[in-house]
Amino acid sequence: MLDRLVLGSGSLARTIVESLQDQPGRLQVVTSEESRAKTLVDEGIATEVGDPTDEATLREVGPVDVVIVASDDGARNARAAVTARQVTPEAMLVAYTGTAPQESDVTTLEEVADRVIDPRAALTDHLLERIGPGGAQKHQLSRLLRGIDRLAVVTHDNPDPDAIASAVALARLAERRNCETDVCYYGNITHQENRAFVNLLDFELRNLSADDDLTEYDGIALVDHSRPGLNDQLPPDTPVDIVIDHHPPHAPVESRFVDLQSDVGATSTLLVDYLDFFDVPIAEDVATGLLFGIRVDTKEFTREAVEADFEAAARLLPAADLGLLERIESPSISHETFDTIAAAIRNRNQEGSVLTSCVGQLSNRDALAQAADRLLNLEGVSTTLVYGLRDGTIYVSARARGANVDLGEVLRDAFGQIGSAGGHADMAGAQISPGIFEDIDDDDNLLKITESVVDDRFLEALDTHTDRTVTGIYMPDYDADEYLAPDETLPVMDGSDGTADESGTDSSVGDKTEPDDA
Repeated sequence: MLDRLVLGSGSLARTIVESLQDQPGRLQVVTSEESRAKTLVDEGIATEVGDPTDEATLREVGPVDVVIVASDDGARNARAAVTARQVTPEAMLVAYTGTAPQESDVTTLEEVADRVIDPRAALTDHLLERIGPGGAQKHQLSRLLRGIDRLAVVTHDNPDPDAIASAVALARLAERRNCETDVCYYGNITHQENRAFVNLLDFELRNLSADDDLTEYDGIALVDHSRPGLNDQLPPDTPVDIVIDHHPPHAPVESRFVDLQSDVGATSTLLVDYLDFFDVPIAEDVATGLLFGIRVDTKEFTREAVEADFEAAARLLPAADLGLLERIESPSISHETFDTIAAAIRNRNQEGSVLTSCVGQLSNRDALAQAADRLLNLEGVSTTLVYGLRDGTIYVSARARGANVDLGEVLRDAFGQIGSAGGHADMAGAQISPGIFEDIDDDDNLLKITESVVDDRFLEALDTHTDRTVTGIYMPDYDADEYLAPDETLPVMDGSDGTADESGTDSSVGDKTEPDDA
């Protein structure tokens, strides 16, 4: 436990003593003010009446781990800091410049102290943050929210924890601006952790359908994706008022307010900054949700995590319900998910370190991501691609570990012209329009042709992004042409059916491929 010594009795010293008196370890105070010393003694704090700048006085205190110099007099603090450094050279020394320090005193403190607390610098930084480009942008959002009566905050389809938590946090901020807000999403929340996340935190979400009339809202916000109609079911020409996302855009983003910061690991990190900037208290449910969102999108701070993500998590940690997080991370798994994982293991094909698997007809899209994750744990495997069919669409989930490849770019190259694809370097997803496959009535033939087209396109795109060759993955006697009519060839689709976009669709917890690449 730490032994701490506070020198002085100014306003800051009083605050520090109040904060430290209940913490483990020994706390001592040296002050020249007898009345203040008596008060501290009455409160049970070891206090010595003496001169904090006197060497003999400090030596009587004995060795300590931390010395805090905190009177309001800058010159006195400088002298006390010099003495403390001489008496306790191994201790950590934290010194306050005082309320009106001379430059010479600040220089002395910087020379002897491990940490200098300068209120002038702190105030300057605070003001610059408020009036700088970032502050001006945030105030623009505040003004915009004040002009909206009812706002729909829309996540990407089948939202993951980062999208949900970010949307809830933006809704809380909007409500502080007297803006009525609904958190909305299209699709389903089927992943067991995502369901537990929403249910245990008791988040109120509105599940939209494609035919819902959104004219009841006079404002639309997108979080964790940046363009309407890409991985959400909004009409592509929907006017958007607010976009907050951490994915780099691959096309211009049109909105009255846009905040795209691809240098952070999660959209939740951005929302923590907004809540702090506007001094919005972070309630326990929001703190827990945002913390989980950051952990999921950064894969427990191992993927694309930066300093801002760690700082946001540290900010959230004291307010979050860690016990609830453990319950969210340990939900039951459905039979359908286990069946999909089993099919992926059973149907796997491997060439070198690349593994692909078609699970056939798919009942739960989120199970693909879990299957791709599980297969990545196989010895010698660094890249996985798992896919299946549902309602006439092929859904794809890909994973990579320690490979010199960007899966998001690989899937865009492979499937961008016949569907939609996108994601991170180590996890990505796609939706593929089956085209003429819909005319094939035989399920076995359909699956074989699907395997040929998906695997061929993926391996060809993978080859262009790496120096390795990953061919020879099929059975030597397999020929997809035998399943086509004599005058037919395998399709090369250009997306003219309206299905092509840049969005990924793999929204499972912990490894979301980014729905809009933006």
